[in-house]
Amino acid sequence: MLTWFSGVRYSTPVGVLSAMTDPYLDWFRRLPGLRLGGFLDISPIIAMSVLSIANNVFLTMANYGYITAGFVIALVVKSLWSALSFLLGFIVIVLGLRLFAYLSRRNIFNPFWKIVDTISRPVLYRINVLFYGGRSVQYSLIIITALAVFLATWIGGGVVINIASSFLLRLPI
Repeated sequence: MLTWFSGVRYSTPVGVLSAMTDPYLDWFRRLPGLRLGGFLDISPIIAMSVLSIANNVFLTMANYGYITAGFVIALVVKSLWSALSFLLGFIVIVLGLRLFAYLSRRNIFNPFWKIVDTISRPVLYRINVLFYGGRSVQYSLIIITALAVFLATWIGGGVVINIASSFLLRLPI
């Protein structure tokens, strides 16, 4: 995740950390679609999810001596949701920052606000096309719509995943 911040790649501690983690992360970096916008690499999130799933499977087997398919499926679903939930939360924060910058008329030429704008622009474009047919509408309305959609997805998805995983855990298979 240190690749998300410019300038940290060249320090000694980061070089040591990269040398230890890159062989594992490179397996996931080869997968298409894990680099968003050319600068946001989400392969570490997927890699950590895989490690979490394996860890939970082995812990359950060690504690109970057996494991059910329902447990494994519930674990995979919850882990995938955890990764997606992280991304949704990240997008909600970025969109909240973008709305704050827009309403307070911040200097958007500051490097921080440029990064926020770079991340939020593709999301806002897709929301505009999806909800408003690409028509010209107030920018604040698009941001608020995007925030509402992502917050509803984040909260509603969490409820649905919890219900589904509790159902899967009761399956005897």
